[in-house]
Amino acid sequence: MTRDMHVTVRDADAGQAVWTFLAARFSYHDAAGWRRLILEGRVTLNGASLDAERRISAGDQLRFDASGIPEPPVDDAFSVISDDACLMVVNKSGNLPCHPGGRYFNHTLWALLKTRYGLDRPVFVNRLDRETSGLVLVAKTRDAAAGLWRQFYGRQVDKSYVVFVEGFFPDRLEASGWLCPDHGSVIRKKRRFLPSTTAPSQPELGAEWAETVLERVARGAGFSAVAAFPRTGRLHQIRATLCSLGYPVVGDKVYGVDETLFLRFCADALTADDHARLRLPRQALHATCLRLCHPGSGARMDVRAPLPEDMNGLFGTDERGWPGLSFDGEAGHLLP
Repeated sequence: MTRDMHVTVRDADAGQAVWTFLAARFSYHDAAGWRRLILEGRVTLNGASLDAERRISAGDQLRFDASGIPEPPVDDAFSVISDDACLMVVNKSGNLPCHPGGRYFNHTLWALLKTRYGLDRPVFVNRLDRETSGLVLVAKTRDAAAGLWRQFYGRQVDKSYVVFVEGFFPDRLEASGWLCPDHGSVIRKKRRFLPSTTAPSQPELGAEWAETVLERVARGAGFSAVAAFPRTGRLHQIRATLCSLGYPVVGDKVYGVDETLFLRFCADALTADDHARLRLPRQALHATCLRLCHPGSGARMDVRAPLPEDMNGLFGTDERGWPGLSFDGEAGHLLP
C-alpha cells in the first residue's frame, strides 16, 4: 500500500529547511535519510520537486511517499459509540496514536478509520495521546469540525477523565495555575504545574493557564482512582498537574514515579523491576465522558466510554465496593 503523507506547514515551523523540518517531525528517517529522499524526488513542495535546503513557509503543502517504513505494533482495537453523517464518536485503546507522526502511519486511528470505515479525511476534534484511552470525536465535514471546535474553545464542552495515581489522593482538589516547561527534567517535552498560590502571575513566556477539578472516587492497593474535570484544554494538563502535586500517574513513563523510565523505554531497556513499578505498560488515563451539543442537530449529547480492562484489572475483587466507585451494570464503566 502506498503511503502518501500530506503535511501543511504551521506558522511555528516556517523558516526551516525542508530536511530539518521532516527529520524533527518524522523520526523514522534521520536528516541524511530525508535529504536523500528529497534528492530522489520522493518529496514535493506545493506539488513541485525541490532542493533539500529550500526554506518552508506557513501554509506550504509537503507530500512524500512513506512506503516501506516499519511501524511499532499497536493495539488497533476501537469501537464506534455513535455515528451519523457529520460526527463519529470512537472509543480507542490505550496503545493507538490518533494521527500519523514519528514512526506511525498505518498503525494509527486516522489510517484505520480510512481503511475500515472509508472516511476520506477524518478530522479529530479532540486528540488523545497514544497511551490515553477513551473518547475521540471525529468530524466528517468542515462545518461539523468548526462547530465542535467553537464549543471546545468556548468552554461549552464538559470533559471528564478517570486517572489512576500513586498514593492516597484527597477527597477533592481544585488545581488552578500555570503549565510551563520543566527545565529541570531530562525530558524535553515534559511540563510542570505551578499553582496560582505560588505563581500568581505568568512565570515565564509561553506559560499556559490551566484549571482542573480533581476528585477521588476510589482507592486500590497503594493507588487512587481520580475523576479529573479539566476546565481548560492544555497539553499534558492532567498528567503534569497531578505529577507536580505529588501524585504521579500510574504507568506513566514521563509523569510517573521516575522519569528515567522514559529514557529506558526509548532504549527498549525497561527491566522487570521497572514494569513492576509502572503497574501498567501505559499511562492509566481514560477519557470517559463528553457532554456537548451535536454539531448538526444541536441536540445535547452525553457520551461515555467503559473503563478499559487493563485499568479495571488493577482493582481486586474486594475493592470495587469503595465509596464513590460506581460501575454501570450494563456498560461496566466507572461513573465519576
